[in-house]
Amino acid sequence: MTVITFRKTLSANDVGATGGHQGGVLIPKTNLELLAFLPELEPTIKNPDAWIDCIDEISKPRRFRFVYYNNSLHGENGTRNEYRITYMTRYFRECGARTGDTFEISRGKGQVRYSIRVVKQQVVPPAKSEEDRVRIKISSTWQRVH
Repeated sequence: MTVITFRKTLSANDVGATGGHQGGVLIPKTNLELLAFLPELEPTIKNPDAWIDCIDEISKPRRFRFVYYNNSLHGENGTRNEYRITYMTRYFRECGARTGDTFEISRGKGQVRYSIRVVKQQVVPPAKSEEDRVRIKISSTWQRVH
């Protein structure tokens, strides 16, 4: 069976480390392969959504909401035009997800339920001096795993 997997390096916003209120993990409109992997949403409907049934790394069932906030297309006062996966905060807290960890979502062809997991970032020992310190920018974009 063919399994398709996508991963995203988690940002501070994704894991709630900024203290701000966020509407879930962003799904880029330009990532058509990822959008095709997720449930289809009807853009002619205002803010269409679908529930994503998942099983996590400890075999616990999870349910996330995939939503297309598209009110900018349905009224002159609308400002949003973005896809998000919401209801993930509890899962991230329970598995101890941190900024820099990687979230993975997979599904086999023909399967309804998705598999999810958080892969912990490897901790690098601190540099001995300022000159030895290497700064790494974390990319928080989605990538297909091949």
